[in-house]
Amino acid sequence: MTKTVGIIGAGIGGLALSIRLANQGFKVTIFEKNSYPGGKLSELKMEGFRFDKGPSLFTMPSLIDELTTLQGSAHNFEYQKLDVITNYFYPDGTQLKASANLEDFAEEVHLKLNEKKATVLKHIKRNAFYFKTTEDLFLKQSLHQLRNFINLKTVKGILFSPFLGLFSTMNNKNEKTFANPKTVQLFNRFATYNGSNPYKAPAIINMISHLEFNLGAYLPKNGMHQITTHLVKLAEEANVTINYNTVVETLDVGSNNRISAIKSNGISYPFDIVASDVDIHVLYKYLLPKSFTPKKLIQQEKSSSAYVFYWGINKEFVALGLHNILFSDDYKKEFDYLFSKQFPTEDPTIYINITSKYCKADAPEGCENWFVMVNVPHNKNESINYAAALRKNVVDKINAMLKTDIEKHIISESTLSPIDIENQTSSFGGSLYGNSSNNKFAAFLRHANFSSSIKNLFLVGGSVHPGGGIPLCLFSAKIASQIIVEREKK
Repeated sequence: MTKTVGIIGAGIGGLALSIRLANQGFKVTIFEKNSYPGGKLSELKMEGFRFDKGPSLFTMPSLIDELTTLQGSAHNFEYQKLDVITNYFYPDGTQLKASANLEDFAEEVHLKLNEKKATVLKHIKRNAFYFKTTEDLFLKQSLHQLRNFINLKTVKGILFSPFLGLFSTMNNKNEKTFANPKTVQLFNRFATYNGSNPYKAPAIINMISHLEFNLGAYLPKNGMHQITTHLVKLAEEANVTINYNTVVETLDVGSNNRISAIKSNGISYPFDIVASDVDIHVLYKYLLPKSFTPKKLIQQEKSSSAYVFYWGINKEFVALGLHNILFSDDYKKEFDYLFSKQFPTEDPTIYINITSKYCKADAPEGCENWFVMVNVPHNKNESINYAAALRKNVVDKINAMLKTDIEKHIISESTLSPIDIENQTSSFGGSLYGNSSNNKFAAFLRHANFSSSIKNLFLVGGSVHPGGGIPLCLFSAKIASQIIVEREKK
């Protein structure tokens, strides 16, 4: 008899898991509370402009290609590699282009920041070593199965652990490596890719830069939301059922510690296997009996959130590219505010993403679609009392650093706050990546891709192993599917 799987949430983790399991012969149904798929990876359209609402950086496209090949789909997933990854702007007027060509990037850092080229290249090579040493151990298997600690790949990772930057912070490592504080700031920035603090997170987090500089940064042909639409096509081809506007109310757990049914709209839907692609806080607080809650895991420090301004701009800015960073003058103060004072600093680092630089249909002719993001604390108070001041600080900073009057060019506007993120994606407090990585043991402290107490419950997405962000969510689906298939074969 065909085994049935119910998946809660049509984020990319849930979609990827559904494709993998459907191709293994399971009958899969997804329950999605929103009227659209993708979770954070959705889109906004207003007054002729289109915006990717959430993730804007695309690395490791091979993970999407792998799912396309698995499904045997005729739908091609088209994307292009970026020649220039990011444009960096510093308060003193220094500007730097991060080229995808490593030699060119190192030369640019040498010319603009007076670092030795060899130092830059050595740092990026070391980050590649971090990644390659831990990839098989951390990204491609569960850290919560004993048998995974007695293979050669794991032994190799353990033997090299003294050289993986686990006992130094990201900032300390970067300060010892580079002479210019601006270079340190540039590489510290990669901690924000998983919502962490570079002054607390271990130096191994530097491996994130490897994804950009060694593996490359990309953009789907029609913007980031194309990842979601493509995965939905693959799921539909695999005969996955996706029920939209369907809120899961509770999970019925029997005396045998197995989930017997997913309850939605007062109706119980029985499944052999249940998988969750929602934040673990939502799962344990609202969907399961309290007795199953892993209290220590739930209480860990959360990642940062974001406040986003979606601006339709009636001008083209030639100095800007797809990815742009306007740095703060005091980076440490910014992170102290984020994680200690729980309030955004008056001088925030600003990220501006403009997909219309490549996807011309995303903005009317002569215009640009600005996704303007500032890192802010995840929300604890169910109120945002800094929104007006934050917007003013963002506008003032953009005007000063880009020598413009941006207000007169904004012809369309919308916003996304941590409260909005929580309401729309069920991310606790709007936390973008679940628990933070401000701890050298953070990788081992994330929730497993399976429940240790509920026999037929599995977990994917950014709040569980191996972490947040598009590649890691896709890896979580691959790990969970492997565990499910292995168990069902026994």
